[in-house]
Amino acid sequence: MAVFSRCSRAATAATTRTQTATATFSRILRALSPSFCSSSVLNSETDLSNRKPALLGTLKREPTGRNVQWVFLGCPGVGKGTYASRLSNLLGVPHIATGDLVRDELASSGPLSSQLKEIVNQGKLVSDEIIIELLSKRLEAGEAKGESGFILDGFPRTIRQAEILEGVTDIDLVVNLKLREEALLAKCLGRRICSECGGNYNVACIDIKAENGRPGMYMAPLPPPPQCAMKLITRADDTEEVVKERLRIYHEMTQPVEEFYRSRGKLLEFDLPGGIPESWPKLLRALNLEYHEDKQSAAA
Repeated sequence: MAVFSRCSRAATAATTRTQTATATFSRILRALSPSFCSSSVLNSETDLSNRKPALLGTLKREPTGRNVQWVFLGCPGVGKGTYASRLSNLLGVPHIATGDLVRDELASSGPLSSQLKEIVNQGKLVSDEIIIELLSKRLEAGEAKGESGFILDGFPRTIRQAEILEGVTDIDLVVNLKLREEALLAKCLGRRICSECGGNYNVACIDIKAENGRPGMYMAPLPPPPQCAMKLITRADDTEEVVKERLRIYHEMTQPVEEFYRSRGKLLEFDLPGGIPESWPKLLRALNLEYHEDKQSAAA
């Protein structure tokens, strides 16, 4: 990675690494952000519901240039990866999940793996320095492959990260996925991974009855195929204590980020009404992507 000359020679090694990664991050994001963003960036002085059709109308007119620049926010386990990945396939832009980048680094036994293992197992948020370094590497690889646009999942999580991102590129839309806490906790505790193929499944059957004016919610389990049923393991960080701590830290750190984008008129809050069959069509409608419904099979 190129190091910008303005990085102070007197800075500490850690600060220098952060500046280097941020500089690379900035350069690559600009390369991935062609002229589309300048014409489609959302105007914070107008209502969100009035702006979404304008943004997505641009996509309809220019199907070959769907280089949207979106961010997905939401608590750990809410399903950001599931819905961001589907939209990535639907719109033809890369889905970049910082959680996946962290897990890949952990599995690689690279220089950051031992440090990350301790952070993840304690349910803490990974530092800005590490996240920006991992993102820089991923974006550099995408740039080499000719990628354009992105859907970021798990970044930014702090005001500092949001300010860095805002300073180097225009984000068109920020989708904040929300789920009832009791459903979210059950969903996180029900996650399972096949130790052989790496497939992700969920054994939780969430059935919340309607009461006190709140609608009921049903989320069916996602069972494994027979060949994986006896090979399921639980993630080390999916214990009730760690999950609750992760949610507490997330709310503490990310609430200001939500307000950061809300004040700029870029935040779309979406309450998940249930599992994928109930939520996916409603999310498409919220994003004014009904015209893509005939292509849903490509995103499944």
